[in-house]
Amino acid sequence: MKNKIIIPVCLLAALFIGACGGGGNQQSSETEKTSTAPADNATYDPTRGEGKFDANNFTVGALDAALAEKGSTISNTKCFSCHKTTDEKLVGPGWKGVTERRAPHWLMNFITNPDPMIDKDPEVQAQLELCLVRMPNQNLTEDEAKSIVEFMRKNDGAK
Repeated sequence: MKNKIIIPVCLLAALFIGACGGGGNQQSSETEKTSTAPADNATYDPTRGEGKFDANNFTVGALDAALAEKGSTISNTKCFSCHKTTDEKLVGPGWKGVTERRAPHWLMNFITNPDPMIDKDPEVQAQLELCLVRMPNQNLTEDEAKSIVEFMRKNDGAK
């Protein structure tokens, strides 16, 4: 009787975990190399992150409600199997207050380029120790990432 319950539960868990994998363009050996390679922390800026965005090329102004709505739709598909909009941890940390703790360009770099930031950022590494699961690269476009950041801002009460 126990096997009849355990096997479907294990299969469901495997499907759930597999759904968080994103586009799957990276091979597992490549991911293992990235996560075990020594991080070049000497040049890493934790206020900027790792990627092409910085305070000069990505800023935000008044909330764009249409963009935030698009971000909500994308988040429902790509993010909410692991994150909640509250401060409650699901698989990953909750999003409440994230735009108050992190600069918009840092969020853009993390959303579009999570692997090097997970390997180099001490706060992200500490979060990984709590969550035990690396955020997968969802292979989002720059526009999709911008809309998610805008949704995060709306979630945090930006006007």
